[in-house]
Amino acid sequence: MFKQQWKPSTLLNPVPVVMVTCSDKDGKSNIITLAWAGTVNSEPPMVSISVRKERYSHQLIKDRGEFVINLTTRKLARATDLCGVKSGRDTDKFELTKLTKEKASKVDVPLIKESPVNLECVVRQIIELGSHDMFIAEITAVDVDETLIDEKGRLDLGKADLIAYSHGEYWSLEKPLGYFGYSVAKRKSIRKTGNIRKKKDLRK
Repeated sequence: MFKQQWKPSTLLNPVPVVMVTCSDKDGKSNIITLAWAGTVNSEPPMVSISVRKERYSHQLIKDRGEFVINLTTRKLARATDLCGVKSGRDTDKFELTKLTKEKASKVDVPLIKESPVNLECVVRQIIELGSHDMFIAEITAVDVDETLIDEKGRLDLGKADLIAYSHGEYWSLEKPLGYFGYSVAKRKSIRKTGNIRKKKDLRK
């Protein structure tokens, strides 16, 4: 296999695409679509988002110190794109997309009701990187749609119909190919749902 050598670029794909809600000090809310978001720590649970300095939401998040990460789905794909191409400086994105504001439990920033999972975040550190600033935040609460909880109380994200972003395009997630640790399990099997299993040492 022959490979071309390209100049350094942000070609890590696919990545999650999320809608991040934020507010100014007067309570005016906005939604920004981001593909640069990720988990950075387990205890305490922490995430990062990277935002261009010139984006309207950048100053809102910096001033308020809070935001909410709202996971996106196939049904929310159009709204997700609209929130990425329109500016909150001159557009009410909740009105534009017909999305519903919902009160958060720990932060003073609204959730998106139509999103199946919302991560309420408080900024702990801001790192200036160049074109973007990275906001490192602690997750203070997680709001989960009850329809994603199975009869045993386990989260089934497979029901959420989540989407991802890859090289300028939105992609749906298809069936799972395996579960964490299945390659060394005594009984190798392909999981049919998105259920989160308890961590077990399956090695001999």
